[in-house]
Amino acid sequence: MPAWLKDAVFYEIYPQSYCDTNSDGIGDLQGIIEKLDYIHDLGFNALWLNPCFDSPFKDAGYDVRDYKKIAPRYGTNADAVRLFEEAHRRGMHVLFDLVAGHTSEEHAWFRESSKAEKNPLSGRYIWSDFCFQGMDGYRIIAGEAERSATYMINFFKCQPALNYGFLHKTEPWQTATDDPDAVATVEALKDVIRFWLDLGLDGFRVDMADSLVKGDDEKKSGTSAVWRNVRAMLDAEYPEAAFVSEWSCPEQALPAGFHMDFILNNSDQAFGTLVRDYQNHTDRIVQSGNGFIGNGKPSPAYEDHSYFKKDAGGTVTKFTAQYAPMLQRTKKDGYISLISGNHDTVRLRYSLSYDELKLFYAFLFTMPGVPFLYYGDEIGMRYLNLPTKEGGYFRTGSRTPMQWNHGANYGFSDADSSAIYLPQDPSADAPTVEDQAKDPDSLLNTVKALIALRHAHSDLQADADFSSVFASDENPLFVYRRGDLIAAVNPSGSSRSTVLPSVYRRNMKALYTIGTGSYSNGRVTLGPQSFALFCPDD
Repeated sequence: MPAWLKDAVFYEIYPQSYCDTNSDGIGDLQGIIEKLDYIHDLGFNALWLNPCFDSPFKDAGYDVRDYKKIAPRYGTNADAVRLFEEAHRRGMHVLFDLVAGHTSEEHAWFRESSKAEKNPLSGRYIWSDFCFQGMDGYRIIAGEAERSATYMINFFKCQPALNYGFLHKTEPWQTATDDPDAVATVEALKDVIRFWLDLGLDGFRVDMADSLVKGDDEKKSGTSAVWRNVRAMLDAEYPEAAFVSEWSCPEQALPAGFHMDFILNNSDQAFGTLVRDYQNHTDRIVQSGNGFIGNGKPSPAYEDHSYFKKDAGGTVTKFTAQYAPMLQRTKKDGYISLISGNHDTVRLRYSLSYDELKLFYAFLFTMPGVPFLYYGDEIGMRYLNLPTKEGGYFRTGSRTPMQWNHGANYGFSDADSSAIYLPQDPSADAPTVEDQAKDPDSLLNTVKALIALRHAHSDLQADADFSSVFASDENPLFVYRRGDLIAAVNPSGSSRSTVLPSVYRRNMKALYTIGTGSYSNGRVTLGPQSFALFCPDD
């Protein structure tokens, strides 16, 4: 396990939306370099950048055309190396997004694989035996290749699936996981990983990490074997490199070799009940025109009982009942990563106020594992109802350019507004870094204080002990232990209290508060919409 992950706090950047330095309306690596001091000053010591590799951008860079080349819109490989060096000089680490399960249809591998004549890359992707043959249970593309065969796609039409083999073969066109072509794909993936780690990158976030081996079982045994192979290489050659997976199942991802796995907002996971409960009350994402229903406000079609939403009737017990045993079962293997959101999720401001966000961030940065915050969430940027861009669809509204100040394009770019990557918040009260930096009580400064608190106390870091001390369906107060510290949150609009078990009846004093909180002889009392962190007073 890389030692630096114990105190890591990650900041996710959507590169095309962060800072534009060449006035073309699209963010670039130089812009990220110029903002490193801002990120570092907030307390973040690690970055995750969404795909930076050369791409036709039919899926915002998740359709890779060349794994070993920075997309020209962002700069050059030399710019990437300079980013690594500047980050390291500040004690920060950098992860790139790695799309392991598919490439762009424009990738050189696929162009070779598509040729009628058999060649060393013919088996790099998954092909049928005949141009009019389907693949039961899988999405295919036909009629677009010189080769007389259909091919499997992993997500969009532009993303042919790489061949890692089938755990259980059922058709003649399928290859086993130990077939030379499947083995060659794994080695090609390791070659890409080595290329960037040798240049100074610190690791990867892996997109759709559970999608590699087809015909896999429910335990993802085949895909897990691939990642354990990769992890063995990392441990031997790059022991301080870190891997985080988009798997959303820590009990599979962490034993498979990942150091971290995200808990997302999947319907079978209770994390969504804390901040995005409205998504649990529909079986699909409803759209209005080309965007997600909302225009910045929750649709009346949705119930929203998010726990951190004031007096919404939510409960933390669904989360704790799932999280606590999951943490216990996986803590020997790696870290569960809680997130504010990402490029695929509706921004938190869709339904939460600044005060509600402060409480959620207090929770986020005092929980176990390695936390991630999405750019702009530190100032409460809004979700916007926008037409799709580069395959974003409803997600596009969470990918708008960063709002730095009240200058042209909110300080994001000097380009004409018509050239900006995406429209920005037109509201008179659109949040900016400039405004919030001046306000001691702002969301931005609250995030800064919470991260500083986490860095200052080892009991708040990734591997410190955790236990749920008080969680109830009747009382919204949630009390939990981190090492020798006690944290408590009350998202409701009225004062709440509880008496803790006798083992906790000791003298404690407030170490940090949002709102008001007290701890006396085991009784914890929190004012309306409050958070408190207590430490021993002896």
